[in-house]
Amino acid sequence: MRSVRMRILATLLVLAAVGLGGWQLLPSQGNAGRTITVGTTDAVTSLDPAGAYDAGSWALFSNVFQSLLTFEPGGVEPVPDAAQSCAFVGTGLQTYQCRLREGLTFPSGRAVTGEDVKYSFDRVKKINSDVGPASLLSTLDSVSAEGNTVTFHLSSADATFPFKVATGAGSIVDRTRYPADALRRGAEADGTGPYTLTGYTKDRQADLTPNTHYKGDIGGTGRPVRLRYYADSAKLNSAWKAKEVNVATRTLPPEVLSRLSASDPDQRVTESDSSETRNLYLNTRAGSPLHEVAVRRAMAWLIDREQLAAKVYDGTVDPLYSLIPTGITGHTTSFFDDYPKQSTAKAKALLIEAGVKLPVRFTFGYGKGRGAGAEEAAELKQQLEAGGLFKVDVQGYEWTGFQKRWAAGKLDAYAVGWVADYPDPDTFAAPLVGTGSTMHTGYSNKLVDNLIVNSQTYADRSLVSQDFRNLQADVAADVPLIPLWQRKEYVVSSEDVGGGQYLSDGTGVFRLWRLTWI
Repeated sequence: MRSVRMRILATLLVLAAVGLGGWQLLPSQGNAGRTITVGTTDAVTSLDPAGAYDAGSWALFSNVFQSLLTFEPGGVEPVPDAAQSCAFVGTGLQTYQCRLREGLTFPSGRAVTGEDVKYSFDRVKKINSDVGPASLLSTLDSVSAEGNTVTFHLSSADATFPFKVATGAGSIVDRTRYPADALRRGAEADGTGPYTLTGYTKDRQADLTPNTHYKGDIGGTGRPVRLRYYADSAKLNSAWKAKEVNVATRTLPPEVLSRLSASDPDQRVTESDSSETRNLYLNTRAGSPLHEVAVRRAMAWLIDREQLAAKVYDGTVDPLYSLIPTGITGHTTSFFDDYPKQSTAKAKALLIEAGVKLPVRFTFGYGKGRGAGAEEAAELKQQLEAGGLFKVDVQGYEWTGFQKRWAAGKLDAYAVGWVADYPDPDTFAAPLVGTGSTMHTGYSNKLVDNLIVNSQTYADRSLVSQDFRNLQADVAADVPLIPLWQRKEYVVSSEDVGGGQYLSDGTGVFRLWRLTWI
């Protein structure tokens, strides 16, 4: 779910008026206590780290909670945050040990201990929420704690485990405030991050106050921040135009993004490459109309990504032909190799040879308010129904309900964006196409699983390219998903707010504390 790359793809094009004295990004001392308001369409599904695995929730978590590790701006390796130090011990990449920083305290004033860390990881696995991050900890066998030392015992070698520790799945919670076997309800959160959540109204706003007791990787906390949540891109755009927000991110409408101008003196625009992707996921379970591989391959022959990118997204996304996006180790063009050009004839031949009754009828779901989801669904419906081969029933759902529907296997096809969790190609493999993946397509391929496991044995991540190339070839043949596009990232802020580039710097950490008045 969180936007990253092996090499930082954020080739930041800060389109600001040159020559303005304020563009040194020096903080205005007079505005130290003034709130910066940030608008987004990324919804928060849960305030409990054990119950959320989505971009909106994790953006909030990275400010309110701490993990043992984090990523510095532009970084590709995790660094200590709540931890003083972390490292694999022994041989075989199966034992990972961290030592907590001294002096960490929860909002209640209680000291953070190794038992809290153990408790936090244990409850993620025990609760195992359908829409939670437990799948990220699939190689975690057990956790032990002795004083401030925490030891993770892995079931198999996993060089990517430190990356996973640095995500929202590794958020440390107060064991006296969070139940061991159920999600915490209500509008409160108890973390040790750079901000304290002082107010929260679901689907409306979150108020964040700098945590003066924070101790961790960042040098200091930032300005007070109010996050405002909007139901769709149009409402976010209206709020931006009305100056109700100082920063707008994820996402303004494509037609607005495509017209952003460097000559506008009233705003700052950060445009960066991104490894955020969007795929069309297909229900491969027995009983689904898409269970037959020939049906899924026929669908792959009918998708025209170039038209989708141009018609629906005004060129603000790039066509994607692989599971792993451009800029990430192991990227290929496997879907272009197998399905190079839209062909109704090839799709029809596949279906007839398989003896499939035409048209194939299936349901297609998308999350309302998530960018151009409705327009995208309409375009894909038109493409898939070309030649009378398919009949597509399109339905939009509120985000939380949408997640629950695909997790329960109630949708045949569903379009979902993926903001990568950590800077490694593994984040596009195990969570998306591994057996028991978070996308709940029902897909399982032993060859794919073996490639994932084998890739995790390499401490030198530059050596995993061939495993991921082979994996993507298998995925293109099996078609449990169809890659659609890779996003460009945009953050727009008023001319008196700096630091917007740190909200999308490629590490998956939403650094609200880097925002500042100029």
